[in-house]
Amino acid sequence: MTVTALLDGPGAEVLAAACAEYQPGRELQLVEKLRRRYDATLVTAAVTQAALRHRGAVKFGADAARMYFTPDGLEQATRTTVAEHRAARIAATLPGASVVDLGCGIGGDLITSARAGLRVTGVERDAETAATARANLAALGLPGEVLQGDAEATDLTPYDVVFADPARRADGRRVFDHNAYSPPWSFVTALLERTACVKVAPGIPHDAVPPEVEAEWVSDAGEVKEAALWSGQLFNGITRRATLLPGGATVTDAPEAETGPVGQYIYEPDGAVVRAGLVTAVASAVGGWLLDHRIAYVTSDKQVPTPLASAYEVVEELPYKEKALRSWVRTHDIGTLEIKKRGVDLDPAVLRKKLAPKGRNAATLIVTRIGRDAVAYSCRRLAS
Repeated sequence: MTVTALLDGPGAEVLAAACAEYQPGRELQLVEKLRRRYDATLVTAAVTQAALRHRGAVKFGADAARMYFTPDGLEQATRTTVAEHRAARIAATLPGASVVDLGCGIGGDLITSARAGLRVTGVERDAETAATARANLAALGLPGEVLQGDAEATDLTPYDVVFADPARRADGRRVFDHNAYSPPWSFVTALLERTACVKVAPGIPHDAVPPEVEAEWVSDAGEVKEAALWSGQLFNGITRRATLLPGGATVTDAPEAETGPVGQYIYEPDGAVVRAGLVTAVASAVGGWLLDHRIAYVTSDKQVPTPLASAYEVVEELPYKEKALRSWVRTHDIGTLEIKKRGVDLDPAVLRKKLAPKGRNAATLIVTRIGRDAVAYSCRRLAS
């Protein structure tokens, strides 16, 4: 049963009842209760929708309580904070522009773009997903239209900006190779010859980005969410950028940095900074240097608060040997052990199990490689 069956009449009534009484983990009990009053098919659809709304609150906040979802649409939708950042950038450059969203899904980007004052049109191949996007604009009282159609067959001439989020899944599995996107990469590069923004996976190779296009890696609360490619009037001469949400800190330049021995502090750059290849910007910000030019750790003798990195105070250098690390854990009565690693082949969960921390104290262990040697540092995480 599609979302449209829940928009009005008995469907809307049973959906309201399902949402009012929904409790995670008690879906079967709720289905049994509602089936005493409503059509069984409607009840199943309504309880499923109530569960999706509950999950959707992570990405959409309070809006999720009024929105409609499909399981795949929710999984693939952009978190609102990230979509708002993108929409604000377009609106700041081209106020009131007309934007076509190719493959709009359930309409998450349409919502943020409409709220930013942009004139939005969504194009979606799947009929149920298109109906869901249409319902979401209506439920939130936002202007815009959603057309069912194929992205590659859409006439783009009426629009100022093209936004696209190519599918990165095949047979239910995530696709990491940009050459396996749908629509294909050749279509994406053609879009980038005009004024466009294309959402891509964070692992996009730097050399795959066309010339005269900015690649912006975006993290939210420390988790890398996406890369966005900006072209045409949305390109301002910068080729690489890292943006850290929710604060909005951004970095675009990677100055030269020296390498040297560990200082009093180690800084772990945000994942977006690492993906963008801008680690040396952290070294510049904290007056520091790299532990190794191939590894994304910065060190310094200064404690300098920066939104670009997490900071750790170095307590001591340790031999990277299991026996020595177990002794360190016991001697310092460590029970909560955070393990960070770069450049070494280890599974933190496996190492933590081997070290068996059972004490009362907390510590951070940073394991990395300097030259050919693996090294370990006992550290104290500093408040950001």
